[in-house]
Amino acid sequence: MSAGGPLPAALRLGAAALLAAALLAGVHALTRGPIAAAERRAALDALGIVLPARTYDNDPLADTVDVQAPAWLGRGHARLQRARLRGGPAALVLPVTAPDGYGGPIDLLVAVDAGGRILGVRVTAHRETPGLGDDIDARRSDWITRFTGRALGDPPEDRWAVRRDGGDFDQFAGATVTPRAVVEAVQRALGFVRAHGEAVWSAPAGSRQRFDDAPPAPAAPPAEAADAPTDEGVRR
Repeated sequence: MSAGGPLPAALRLGAAALLAAALLAGVHALTRGPIAAAERRAALDALGIVLPARTYDNDPLADTVDVQAPAWLGRGHARLQRARLRGGPAALVLPVTAPDGYGGPIDLLVAVDAGGRILGVRVTAHRETPGLGDDIDARRSDWITRFTGRALGDPPEDRWAVRRDGGDFDQFAGATVTPRAVVEAVQRALGFVRAHGEAVWSAPAGSRQRFDDAPPAPAAPPAEAADAPTDEGVRR
């Protein structure tokens, strides 16, 4: 068989494939650390929007509990982050979903301190109507910041609603369904912390918990609020 026959060609092809695989493995090894560091920085930056750095001294990204509490948190699975200060509970950060937004589910991040007060709320994903419902986004308006400092009882339970429903929170011109969904989701998150926060704090880091109970159903909006047309003449 000549030196240029099929076997040497196959050997050369195999050697090239091994070399390429080795190069790819080397590139992966070199970039894995920087990519992980960048992902961690991004996660901490997102956390910092609702959880001021001065309020904790642990690593909330590592101190987590996986929770199944769909009736409270609006999603099948949520990874709660626990912030601690000098070894004691400081705040819980909860991924929450308002399933009944006008354009679909609205994803939120809610930070609640150890006293049950909100440190911050931000929308992380939504499909609400541009120019109407998207005022829930902090890049569009400061409406979402008005939850900061609130707690169950502040306002009273029957005032945890938009103004059109007799509550303390503004709705948007031409859009009531969207802010109503967010207000109710934030209130449920606070209710979850009051009902199950102690269990979450006492669970080992990395553990899983399931809660099958449900919060009380929100009061139906007044008939005149439910039936009133929006500024565009379309019910929202």
